[in-house]
Amino acid sequence: MIKQLDSIVVRRILIGIWVLVVCTALYLYFFKKSAVQGRLESVFALSLFIGYSAYLIMGCLRGLTLIPATYLVFAGIPFFSPIPLFILTLAGILVSSALIYFFAESLRVYEFFARKHEEKVARIRNLVEKHELPIVIGWSFFPFAPTDLICYVCGTMKVNFKKCMLGVLIGEGAICAIYIFLGDSILRLIHLKQ
Repeated sequence: MIKQLDSIVVRRILIGIWVLVVCTALYLYFFKKSAVQGRLESVFALSLFIGYSAYLIMGCLRGLTLIPATYLVFAGIPFFSPIPLFILTLAGILVSSALIYFFAESLRVYEFFARKHEEKVARIRNLVEKHELPIVIGWSFFPFAPTDLICYVCGTMKVNFKKCMLGVLIGEGAICAIYIFLGDSILRLIHLKQ
């Protein structure tokens, strides 16, 4: 009984922290966007190491807000060289994906989706059970599908962790490489980056 009560308390604390992080990130994104961008620019200008560190921390925590990594990638392209940006982006995505995978069961968001969208959840679950790695790769690569969601599904379904992370690495690695290297080339072509 006490263990069950502790589990409920821990779950509520985790959900409370998650809601706080999501609300703060959305508030900053929608209402303080220019202030955040100005601060980021000043941090990146101050020191490359501080800029790299700030970018990596944001990349690691970004997944908890369910905000796509694409926004962070596009914010980093003007400030960083492509190779370090690519490495930092993938590191942040893997850390945030692992956090979502491991906290998936504690947050129990699956129960909410299962009640609201029973048929869709059953279809996704069936697909993932049959073709784990290709589904994770495809989902991670597709620009309009949130990778965090597939990590959450994999966490609740107990898909092999290494297989999930490999799929995220391949899918996100491919799409991020396109965004970063193409974006950097375009900025250099139009002389907005040296």
